[in-house]
Amino acid sequence: MKKVLLTGATGFVGRHCLDPLVNSSYEVHAVSSLTVSSLAQDESLTREEVRWHRVDLLDKDQVSALVRDVRPTHLLHCAWYAVPGKYWTAVENFAWLESSVHLFEEFGAKGGQRAVGLGSCAEYDWSYRTCSEQTTPLNPATTYGDCKHQLQLRLAEISEQSGISAAWARLFFLYGPHEPAERLVASVVRSVLAGEPAPCSHGQQVRDFLYIQDAADALVALLESEVTGAVNIASGQAVSVRSLVEQIADLLRRKDLIQLGARPSPLGEPPLLVADIKRLQEEVGWSPRYDLATGIAATIDWWRRRSEVSEASR
Repeated sequence: MKKVLLTGATGFVGRHCLDPLVNSSYEVHAVSSLTVSSLAQDESLTREEVRWHRVDLLDKDQVSALVRDVRPTHLLHCAWYAVPGKYWTAVENFAWLESSVHLFEEFGAKGGQRAVGLGSCAEYDWSYRTCSEQTTPLNPATTYGDCKHQLQLRLAEISEQSGISAAWARLFFLYGPHEPAERLVASVVRSVLAGEPAPCSHGQQVRDFLYIQDAADALVALLESEVTGAVNIASGQAVSVRSLVEQIADLLRRKDLIQLGARPSPLGEPPLLVADIKRLQEEVGWSPRYDLATGIAATIDWWRRRSEVSEASR
């Protein structure tokens, strides 16, 4: 039987991987630092098919014991330090790099067969604007991007030494349910739903946005495939930030609340950053199911329901 170890299973990306993993006939072993009582309070995490393990992934002894006890055939490693606004330069990136290398080494040593690690578009040289796994140079400008790239290199070495099959998923700009409230789509949706102004940058930046459930489905498809090396996880579609936030406002009929230019744009931010997704489509055999309009509508609906539940509980 296929047995998968999913790290970061309560995070923005990991939690959305639970259903597609179960639906793909895996015995799912999910890792979290949360207590059983905390997990039980979140309905999206309570599936009887999922076996939860409370583990500190920065503790090498706990990681070794986990892999020894579970003996997974597959590994989907989503866990990392991801505090919005801090993770780009945080020293925690180095600890996660070291602990992740140990996890992959233990997985290979204990008979693991297939591993997928989560990387980032931050590994690329952003001056190239369109990012291809095979032609775009890798030149991370942040600690986060550099540590992710270093982990990919180590995973490739571990794969060669142990014989495991390994792929590296480079995520682009994700949005959707459970997105941290400080991030772009979540912050604009929450503000407009509350009838409050939504301050934004000039909005001329062009990005590649992907709905979170599509991203999770793509990760499981990659795990199921035999594709190795780096694969972009993205929509392949160029969308301006202005167009994105205006779609949110249009759906909520409150365009007057969008304040373009109210926030400065970060220095060195590229005007365009879009993924080439040929490997994802042609080799993995996967394409997005949600277009931007459908994904934004689903996101608004989720935040609206969450707001109504919060109001009802007061």
